[in-house]
Amino acid sequence: MTTPAVPTAPRIPEAVHRRRWAILGVLMLSLLIVVLDNSILNVAIKTISTPAPTGLGATQSELEWAINAYTLVFAGLLFSAGLLGDRFGRKRVLLGGLAVFGIGSALAAESGSPAQLIAFRALMALGAAFVMPATLAVLMNVFEREEQPKAIGIWAGGVGLAIAIGPITGGLLLDHFWWGSVFLINVPIVLLALGLMLWLVPESRDPNPGRIDLVGVALSVVGLVLLVYGIIKGGELADFTDATVLATTGAGLAVLVAFVVHEKRSDHPSVDMDYFKNKVFSAAIAVIALVFFALMGVTFFSVFYTQSVRGYSPLQTGLLMLPLAAAQLIFAPRARLVVDRIGIRATTTGAMLVLATTLAAFATLDADTPIWLLEVVFFFMGAGMAHVMTPTSVVIMQALPREKAGSASALSNTFRQVGGALGIAVLGSVLSTSYRNGIEGHLGALPAGVRDTAGESIEATLGVAAKLGERGQSLVGPANDAFLHAMHVTALCGAVVAFAGAVVVALFLPGRPKPAAEDATKEELERVEP
Repeated sequence: MTTPAVPTAPRIPEAVHRRRWAILGVLMLSLLIVVLDNSILNVAIKTISTPAPTGLGATQSELEWAINAYTLVFAGLLFSAGLLGDRFGRKRVLLGGLAVFGIGSALAAESGSPAQLIAFRALMALGAAFVMPATLAVLMNVFEREEQPKAIGIWAGGVGLAIAIGPITGGLLLDHFWWGSVFLINVPIVLLALGLMLWLVPESRDPNPGRIDLVGVALSVVGLVLLVYGIIKGGELADFTDATVLATTGAGLAVLVAFVVHEKRSDHPSVDMDYFKNKVFSAAIAVIALVFFALMGVTFFSVFYTQSVRGYSPLQTGLLMLPLAAAQLIFAPRARLVVDRIGIRATTTGAMLVLATTLAAFATLDADTPIWLLEVVFFFMGAGMAHVMTPTSVVIMQALPREKAGSASALSNTFRQVGGALGIAVLGSVLSTSYRNGIEGHLGALPAGVRDTAGESIEATLGVAAKLGERGQSLVGPANDAFLHAMHVTALCGAVVAFAGAVVVALFLPGRPKPAAEDATKEELERVEP
């Protein structure tokens, strides 16, 4: 006679288990504002570039830094923030991170100059870096194992939701309030999240936390900042052979090499370099970075196309981006069905080719192109991304042992942020350089100082034109033409990057999921972040 199996005792206290879905709601609220902050800023960059009192008169390079200050600090601190949460308590770190994020948001809203905005965006990122990893860690400690996949799927859906509502929220605020409202809106949400978290969320920590790699964190952040600064400076000067540009980018690359050497030798590295010996893992990580490289670069210039060239309002621009987010929300949960049918390699290669095609399609857009064509391009871009991000994220989770799943997820997040930062820096610099070369021939009649300012971006040119009144109207047409040419060049560069990603996945990703992994496939698909 077989002895019946004794049911496993719940590892979650009953009091915590009863309020687990309410806790998930609080975690979702915290995650929402952190992710939403990047997408909400996209529709505000044109307004911020407008001269005071409407905006801050930020140059294109300053706008790039306002975005990249957030992504670079966030990416650089993600690993260490997770370890600090394990050591000192996830709830404590969450509360601290949210408080810093809220303070940074309030200060950013009252920025009096682009430099202040950049500094306060970095402060916001410091707080955000402690929020995102802690939300997932808390989630894993309030749900039993059988409910974790569903909870993680809902948690991941928060990212897609933020991408969808961010531009619309930003547009609504800018239609009724000043540009700082896109940051100030975070403050009441942070206060609500802090109150609910104190009431509902239990404390948890790792009994055996890892050591913090302070040297590695410093090297990674300094190296990335120097590299991105050099790239943006080259675009600002329209000269990538300038001594300052070469020295800064060279120093950044040297520091990043030192980071890799340090990580290989450290007994408590931020990033275990042995992971990258796995070609499948490396290819999947690289493709995630390339996807966000292209996406963030395109989002950056598409806002100027819709607002400066086509004349749409910030709210209308946000609504125009809905197909991109909607396609991701529709196809990301269903991408596994395509993988089951044709395999990982075929799915991701086809999706990367779709992404490359949509990027190249931007090179066909003009000032009078029917707007529905842009909507079609955005929709197929979102669909392509969904069929890349879901399979590659699963590959990353499966390429390493189960106990390394947390590290794999953190690496995926880090490379996504770094890829996005480099996309804005590189493609933004290509846009800036192409625009300056196209417009400078039409600025000869302007004084030297004004000529330099007017050549920085389409918004700078249109701002000078507005101040000149009737005489400035002759600059509007050439500014639009120069921007469209610069956008076409930039879009083709992004398409080349996406095509390179297609080659990488075609060469290195596996064909079909291995049978041995089938029992874990569903759970790990649920863990995917859109």
